[in-house]
Amino acid sequence: MGQSELNRRDFVKKTLAVAAGITIIPRHVMGGNKFIAPSDQLTKAVIGVGGMGQGHLNYEGTKLLAICDADGNHLRNTLKKVGNDVKGYRDFRDVLQRPDIDIVHIATPPHWHGIMSVMAAEAGKDVWCEKPMTRTIGEGKRVVEAMKQHGRMFRLNTWFRFQDNFYGMGTPVRKLKKVVDSGALGWPLKVTISGVTGFDWKFYWVGKENLKPQPIPDHLDYNMWLGPAPEKPYNSHRTHATFRGYWDYDGGGLGDMGQHYIDPVQYFLGKDNESPIKVEVDAPQQHYDAIGTWRKIVYTYADGCQIILDGENADKNAAYIEGPNGKIFNGFKSDIPNIEGLINSIPDPEEQIVTFSESVRTRQKFALNEANGHRSATVVNMGVIALRLGRTLEFDSVKQKFINDEEANRLINQPMRTSWAH
Repeated sequence: MGQSELNRRDFVKKTLAVAAGITIIPRHVMGGNKFIAPSDQLTKAVIGVGGMGQGHLNYEGTKLLAICDADGNHLRNTLKKVGNDVKGYRDFRDVLQRPDIDIVHIATPPHWHGIMSVMAAEAGKDVWCEKPMTRTIGEGKRVVEAMKQHGRMFRLNTWFRFQDNFYGMGTPVRKLKKVVDSGALGWPLKVTISGVTGFDWKFYWVGKENLKPQPIPDHLDYNMWLGPAPEKPYNSHRTHATFRGYWDYDGGGLGDMGQHYIDPVQYFLGKDNESPIKVEVDAPQQHYDAIGTWRKIVYTYADGCQIILDGENADKNAAYIEGPNGKIFNGFKSDIPNIEGLINSIPDPEEQIVTFSESVRTRQKFALNEANGHRSATVVNMGVIALRLGRTLEFDSVKQKFINDEEANRLINQPMRTSWAH
C-alpha cells in the first residue's frame, strides 16, 4: 500500500471522529509557534483559490509557500500570479503535511471549513478561516475543542466587530458598543437587520430544483470538491460561484452574509458566551436540496434581547437598535440627545489583537477567534436549521442543543460522506 493511500485511509477515520490525532510534526515543535523570533517571517498556505482565496494570497507578516484547489484551472491560473517559490496542490492533506507552514488560510466552500480547521490544528497549524466559520453547530464545537487541545490560534475572516465602518451604519462597531454599554438605550434591546437599516441579504444565492446531471469537467476533481458532502450528480450550479444555494454546502444569503451582520451584534450586546434560546421563522416551504428565500427570522435571548432579520424590508420605520429609552437608526442617527458627547464620555472597549500575525507570534487570541466566532456562527446555523424545518425552535444555550426536537438536533451533527476517499 502506498503512502498516498495510507494518508487517505487516515483521513476517512478523521472524518468519522474529526478530533482524532495525526502524526505530523510541526515546524515549531515543543510549544508550537510561541518560539518564533520577531525577525522570523511567518509562512502560510491558502486552500481554495477560486474566489475569496484570491484576496488573501498576500497579507502582512507572512510569506506564501503553497496553494491548493480541487479545480486545476484555479490552481494553474493562480500559480502564474504567485511566482516560482509557491507550490500547488490538489489535495489539502498534502499541504498539512508540510512542516514549514505556520498558517493555513481556508477559503473553500463552508462544508469544508470545520473539518479542515480541525485537521490543520492537529497538524500544528494556526488557522485563518473564511465565514461562515462552520456549516453546522457540531462542527463549530469541534473546532473550539481542537484549537484548545492543540494550542492553536484561529482567526475568522469577518472584521466588522473591530475595524471599518459597519455596512449601512456609517460608524465602527466600537461606537455602537459604547452606547449600548452606557445603558442610555435601556434594556432589553431589539436589533433589526434589513435593507432599511443598511443591509443586503443577497437573496440571489438560491438554488435550482431538479438539476440535470452534467459531465464533470476534466479540470475539476469533483469527488474532492464534494469531500464530506452527500454524493450528488455534478451540475455546474452546485459548484464555484453558485454553491451557496444548496444546503449541502452553505446556507444561501443567510450563510453567506449572516456572520458579517450578526457577529458585531453578538459583540455589542455582550453575547459572546451565549446563544439565543429561540428562533422563529417566516418563510416559504424550503426545498430539500435547493435553498430559497425567507421573509423574517427572529432570535430571542434569555434576557429578552432580540435580533430580527427582516428579509422583505417590511418595517420601513425600523431602527437598527431599539431599546425602552432610545433608538439608533441607519447612518448612526439617533433620538438620544448629544449622542456623540455621550460616546466621548465613555471609555473605549478593551483593546483586542486585530492583526493575525501578532496573535500567532504572541500566542494571544485574535479579536474574533474560534470561541466567539462559534457563537455567532451558531446564530446563523440555528436560523438555517429552522428554515429547513419550517418551524420555531427552542435552544439550550449551555448544552448547545435544541429542546424536545430530535429532528433539529440531527442537523447539529450531520453525517459525512467517506466513500470518496477510497
